[in-house]
Amino acid sequence: MKRFGFHDHSEAILQSPAPGSARRPARASTIKDVAAHAGVSITTVSHALNNKGTVSERTKQKVLESAAALGYRANAIARGLRTNRTGVISLVMRPLDWLGEYQPVGVDYFMRLVGAAAVSALDEGFTLLLVRDPTREGNQSITLAVDGCIIADPEAGDPVIDVMRERGIPIVSIGRDVARDDFTDWIGDPGTEQANQILGLMRDTGARRFLTVIGTQTNAWNKDSLLACLAWAEANPDCELAIERLSESEGFEGGVRFGQALAAQATEGRPLPDAIYALTGRHAAGIVDGLVRAGVDVPGRVQVASGNDSEQCRASVPTVTAVNLRPEVLGREAVLLLLNRIEGGSEPAKLVAPIFLERESTRRAEHGQP
Repeated sequence: MKRFGFHDHSEAILQSPAPGSARRPARASTIKDVAAHAGVSITTVSHALNNKGTVSERTKQKVLESAAALGYRANAIARGLRTNRTGVISLVMRPLDWLGEYQPVGVDYFMRLVGAAAVSALDEGFTLLLVRDPTREGNQSITLAVDGCIIADPEAGDPVIDVMRERGIPIVSIGRDVARDDFTDWIGDPGTEQANQILGLMRDTGARRFLTVIGTQTNAWNKDSLLACLAWAEANPDCELAIERLSESEGFEGGVRFGQALAAQATEGRPLPDAIYALTGRHAAGIVDGLVRAGVDVPGRVQVASGNDSEQCRASVPTVTAVNLRPEVLGREAVLLLLNRIEGGSEPAKLVAPIFLERESTRRAEHGQP
């Protein structure tokens, strides 16, 4: 595999009531009220509602009808103390913990993932609690008072997994922990197919000098994508590949500076790559912007693609070819897998194949290029 002048870092890897209209709410019905309405004991009501003891189907039906008629709702905390269940699962977004911000501009992946997980949990009768890193000092203990935990994009040897294991809390992750071969309860995609598809597309439209821009977080997304790119380069010896790292915290502006620096180096005699594959959507959109500002034709001179679609990829001029990692599917499947583990099941984890989205930044033929 040839290199062509870049530093190779591959190893470093509701509506409000009208004023005055509010009324004091009626007293909530209790289990004692249900027992009196049904003409049975409190113990019988408890057994009927929790599927315990030897309550006949006729009596159970009478209790359920009484509970419905009175609008009775079991106290979730009290039920949790009895059953050791809270009806709550948590979601920890490790890339956002690492960034220190939870609404990075131009990134819709995480919000789509959270939304899908939340409504999927509701559909299954659970509540999703979005929490910060529970291992950090000062974080609320409620983050550990859950029935199970989803960890999105864990770091290598992630301490959150250690904490959950120590407390016996079932866990699944979106993306694997690259330092734990024994942890197999994860969903996602190793990134091999998307790297092959993107690099292959740009090669087929004339690219031979490739630059892959990887993030700095120690998660599977970066590591597996890097390995996939290196394997692709070995299988395509007529192509040159260089690797650069750019911190996720640099965002769009970091991509702009990176693109401008590439263009400046080209004026000094260092060749521009024919194609750039940036894993992070904000980086990719920024690189396009930086190159265009410097007068470099995208995609006529340099093609650019992203490993993760984002708002900024879609709004870029030109729009950026990207991969839809399908966060809605990931969120739903993670919830279902976690609930299976909470119930002691052994349902196999699923791989979620991404969707390739070809856009203007790789369509060289439209610019009269070979």
